Amino acid sequence: MIERREAVAEILKDRPDNMLVITGLGSPTYDVAAAGDVAKNFYLWGAMGGAASMGLGLAQAQPEARVLVITGDGEMLMGLGSLATVGGKQPANLAVLVIDNEAFGETGGQQSHTGRTTNLAAVALACGFRQVLTAHKRDEIVGLKDMMLSAQGPVLGVIKVSSGELARVLPERNGHAIRNTFKQAVK
Repeated sequence: MIERREAVAEILKDRPDNMLVITGLGSPTYDVAAAGDVAKNFYLWGAMGGAASMGLGLAQAQPEARVLVITGDGEMLMGLGSLATVGGKQPANLAVLVIDNEAFGETGGQQSHTGRTTNLAAVALACGFRQVLTAHKRDEIVGLKDMMLSAQGPVLGVIKVSSGELARVLPERNGHAIRNTFKQAVK
């Protein structure tokens, strides 16, 4: 299995200046902050299931930017309907990255549906995403990163990661401060 924080750091290393990142609740936020807490990161603290939808709105509002949503399998399962909406809208500048530990990490580590029968990449394809890729091994991250950063969207990547608990790296938690910092960075 891939170590999630290392994978997220690799995806965000040398990110383009026009990349805007939306994070899902919990571990994706901690991992993105650990990779570099920058003004073009927007952390969703209490919007479980809303990361992909928010990414879609941002991609439509900022067509010159590359929008990368980084979320977990639990949140993506909660927001499956957003994959259909994204597929229907076809934003060329949107990439969704699912960090999949096959567990609900924020509520105690119960097995998620991705650890049983649900294949999020297959769901995204069925919803009209242009390209999907699932990384199971460290050496597959390079191809996944290339897709996340440059392939015409919408695209969805899944990184199958180990389900260990890591130290939390907490970025700003004040919603107004996050919004204002992000808004200034996007101008």
